[in-house]
Amino acid sequence: MTVFAQFGFLGLGGGALIALLSIGLVLVYRGSGTINFAQGSFALLGAYVVHELRENQGMPALPAVAIAAILLAAVGVLVQVLLMRPLRARSPLVRVIATLGVLSIIQQSVTIRYTGQQLSVAQTLPEEPVHLGSVIVGQQSFWLAGIAVAVTAVLTVLSSRTRLGLAVSAAAANQRAAAALGFSPDALACGTWALGGALAGLAGAFFPSLTGDYLSANSLAFTIIAALAAALLGGFRSYPLVLVGGLLIGVIQSECTHYVQTTGVPDSVPFLVIVLVLVVRGQGLPVRGSTADRLPAVGAAVRSPLYALGLAAVLAVLAATVLPTDWNVALVSSMSAAMIALSVVVVTGYAGQLSLAQFALGGVGAFAAGRLVSNHGWPFEAAVPLGVATAVAVGFVFGLPALRTRGVNLAVVTLGLGFASWSLLFNSTDFTGRNRGTPIAPQTLLGIPIDPVLHPGNYAALCVVSFAVVAVAVANLRRGRSGRRLLVVRANERAAASLGISVIQSKLYAFSLGAAIAGFGGILYAFSFSAIQYTTLFDPFTSITILTLAVIGGIGYVSGPLYGSTIAAAGVGALVLSKAFGSVEEYLPLVGGVLLLLLLLSAPDGLAGRNIAVARQLRDRVVTSSRTSSRTSSRTSIPLGDPGDAGTVPARALEIRNVTVRFGGVVALDNVDLTVPPATVIGILGPNGAGKTTLIDAVTGYAQLAAGSVSLGGRDIGTLSPHLRAREGLCRSFQSLELFDDMTVRENLLAAADSHDRLAWLLDLVRPGDDQLPAGVARAVRDMGLEDVLDVKAESLSYGQRRSVAIARSLATEPSVLLLDEPAAGLDEDESRALGELLRRLADERGIGVLLIEHDVAMVMRTADRVLVLEFGREIAEGTPSEIRSDPVVAAAYLGTRASHETTSAVSRN
Repeated sequence: MTVFAQFGFLGLGGGALIALLSIGLVLVYRGSGTINFAQGSFALLGAYVVHELRENQGMPALPAVAIAAILLAAVGVLVQVLLMRPLRARSPLVRVIATLGVLSIIQQSVTIRYTGQQLSVAQTLPEEPVHLGSVIVGQQSFWLAGIAVAVTAVLTVLSSRTRLGLAVSAAAANQRAAAALGFSPDALACGTWALGGALAGLAGAFFPSLTGDYLSANSLAFTIIAALAAALLGGFRSYPLVLVGGLLIGVIQSECTHYVQTTGVPDSVPFLVIVLVLVVRGQGLPVRGSTADRLPAVGAAVRSPLYALGLAAVLAVLAATVLPTDWNVALVSSMSAAMIALSVVVVTGYAGQLSLAQFALGGVGAFAAGRLVSNHGWPFEAAVPLGVATAVAVGFVFGLPALRTRGVNLAVVTLGLGFASWSLLFNSTDFTGRNRGTPIAPQTLLGIPIDPVLHPGNYAALCVVSFAVVAVAVANLRRGRSGRRLLVVRANERAAASLGISVIQSKLYAFSLGAAIAGFGGILYAFSFSAIQYTTLFDPFTSITILTLAVIGGIGYVSGPLYGSTIAAAGVGALVLSKAFGSVEEYLPLVGGVLLLLLLLSAPDGLAGRNIAVARQLRDRVVTSSRTSSRTSSRTSIPLGDPGDAGTVPARALEIRNVTVRFGGVVALDNVDLTVPPATVIGILGPNGAGKTTLIDAVTGYAQLAAGSVSLGGRDIGTLSPHLRAREGLCRSFQSLELFDDMTVRENLLAAADSHDRLAWLLDLVRPGDDQLPAGVARAVRDMGLEDVLDVKAESLSYGQRRSVAIARSLATEPSVLLLDEPAAGLDEDESRALGELLRRLADERGIGVLLIEHDVAMVMRTADRVLVLEFGREIAEGTPSEIRSDPVVAAAYLGTRASHETTSAVSRN
């Protein structure tokens, strides 16, 4: 018991430092809405500032700590003013990537300054032991705990008892609320960034008191994981709960160092807490502004990427026959880094899932293949596929949190996963061959020697060809059904499910394919060494570096990794610069971090996106308008298909029986009964708040039923997920349209019309198929007048055109029943009339059952066969349009006497 208590008290100091970092993290979020992943590197910088002042300037401890806190406060303000404020209109994910760039810059600057050495540092707190019975503990743990408690108490009082504190709390929910209290949101953001930076500086200044008087550049930056775990336990709101969470994590870590002998378990405790909170409890980071996410652009689908294989073949021949050894070595480094960055393009660029564990997955593949070759004598040809398969299995597991979390939350989980993998696997000498690492004997591929030392040209050629083949597969993915599935999930998960696309399958596929690519790249990278040192080759910071390279190149472009990999460690860019300026290897990560921030501010689509845009502008200047028009016409007319082949849809009636929906104590729908037969238009009227949209949400699976049933064609579909209901023939539109803005109109329609076979996940990598629109979709395109905008991105369309695309996209699923939520909103009288006529033709000619929710009463009365009127979730009338017009209850409760007369007159005139 004495040992248990002693380790518990020792853990108080580490827990207090975690709490200080976490409180600063919460402050930054509450004031600016940004999760500062660089908080740990702020602490690192504070620690080294104190070291410089005390060891080199002879300054006493207290002034040195104060200066460190002030300096880090200034750094926080600079980050907010120079970086976060210009990026405030961008998505939270982009701001997270920006903080990762700050982390890289600080981390690498410290590494360059101190060449990664471990420094002896003087204590900043009293270290005399305290005797608590038979337990002996150093004073510093209690000092740190006291400081953390004092900071927590002051901030709690300020946040709840002062006008400034209330303004910060208001800003955490809505920046306009803070402005309404008379405070500038920018000033609040600067203030909280300053205070958060100061607290990080304090934590860093006190850190040597717990580490036995030593300091290393890698010892603090990843305390961000523990800080995030404590902040989650406090709900990113309560400073006292954050304090308790930090102390608890510190105590558990300390106890694990004594009672758990497995390497890496204490360091993995914060990750386990994050998983518990984010995945099991289902509570995520309260990311502000996520509804306005705008990820970097995705490159257009390339029709014939096979030319890349030709270029790769030429480069491979040059590598094997002409290039000197140093160029081949650099080529291997760049190609393997580009390969892993290509996995980021799939996972983040295409699927929109921010993963900070891709290099760790590369390490998993390298670990499996390396151990098979070294310990069991497997040949290279057999070890590589099994290593890739191992990475896929682990990547599938890494993707499971994406089913419950997304965005910044997922970034937190994958960062923790990558760090836990390094701590438990790569940092374990029992698994990785102790100090000698995992030796790799000279290898052959199909009898050809590929040893990177004896035959560097052959190995470089292998890396070049491997990257080209994988890049062509990813380009094919972008063109095919699978790529469209990923893109629509990235754009809007609700809309994706409404088209029959499984969000779960898409996310797991993206992580599995990304893991396969990363695993292959990790194997190529690891096997370029005669002995694989997993601890140093696959450290957690490299995953951030790989993300940096991908963003620099263009995270949505297949060619992006080639741009970014030029500045990879020991890559081609490093070789060129070293020949020109001498050794610059250690400066490349610093250059990468700076370049990342500059590109986020000026060219968020990366170098590939910028170069493609410039090339397009030059092409437009050269090509005459007539030739451009001719080319556009031919491109849009060939794959359109024959609309004359469009036939009827399967006849299925939608039956809604006694449907009730509750939100807490509020009854949104109360025992609603409705039938939508085939070839019939059913209109729903009612004031705002009547439950019209809730009815569509309940029928399509987006709102949970408290009672009642939903059936289609006699089959109960009430327990099916939204995407399975869509596949049964039930399709809906949304009030807010929810188009896939990064995709063209054609791609929006193809995403809806695509079949949902699982074989496409594999076939699309080799043969993605064409982009011809089916006959029914081609007819909808002509009906809606969309022929001239098929190859225009949805974000560039007018509002009326966007409405037309939304309806055409719904029709592309060939639904038996179509549920339209205010499709005429924003249309003028002529457009509304034309839309009503189209809906009638859909019902009469194709047999589609239409459920029409609309505020345009005249349109509903002209178009519908029967009308249902809702008020406060209850049905108050149902009948033909003429019956509804003459219903006194409807006239009094909804239409009103004058409105009823005007509607009747309008219908009579038409």
